[in-house]
Amino acid sequence: MKKTLYLLLALLVAPVFASSCGDDDDAVSIEEYQHWYDANVAWLKTEAAKTNEDGTPFYEEVRPVWAPGQVIWMHWFNDRAETADAETPLATSTVTTRYRGYLYDGYMFDSSVENPNGEINARVSSLITGWQIALQHMHVGDTVQVLIPYDLAYGESGNGSISPYSALRFNMRLSAIPCLLDRP
Repeated sequence: MKKTLYLLLALLVAPVFASSCGDDDDAVSIEEYQHWYDANVAWLKTEAAKTNEDGTPFYEEVRPVWAPGQVIWMHWFNDRAETADAETPLATSTVTTRYRGYLYDGYMFDSSVENPNGEINARVSSLITGWQIALQHMHVGDTVQVLIPYDLAYGESGNGSISPYSALRFNMRLSAIPCLLDRP
C-alpha cells in the first residue's frame, strides 16, 4: 500500500519538476538563426498562397477546434468524397501512416520507407502538434501534403537534422487506425 502511495505521489509531482526542464531550455537565440527563420517564414507564406490553375487555393487552411489560433495548411491528393465515410482518428488513437518529411529547401529529413511495410504506427497525441492537427482532419485512405509552421513542429529547439525555426512539409497517407478500441 505504501509503495502504491509513493508511486502515485511520484507520478503527480514529476510533471511539475519536468515542466521546468522543458523545450525552452534547449531553445536557441533567433538572431543565430535569423536567416534560416526568414527563409522558412517566406517559403511557408509563398507555399500557403499557392493556387490551382483555376485560381482556387491549392492548400486548405486548417485550424483545430481546440486551438483556433494555430494553423496548418493541407492539400488532399485523393477525392475526399471517396474516404468521407472512413474512420477519423482521435488524439488517443493509434494510427498507421506512411510519410516523407521535407525542410523548406527540399531536403528530405525523414521517411517511413525504411520501416517494415514502409509505415509507422504511432499514437496521435505523441506526435508533433502539426501532425496531430492534420491526422484529426483526415480519414483512413486520405493522402495529403501538409505545411507545418515551426511552432507546431520542433519549435525553437529543432530536432536532429531539423534546425530550430524549421517549417516542415510532409507528404503523408493515413493507412489505418489499427486500435479502434482507443475510441470512447
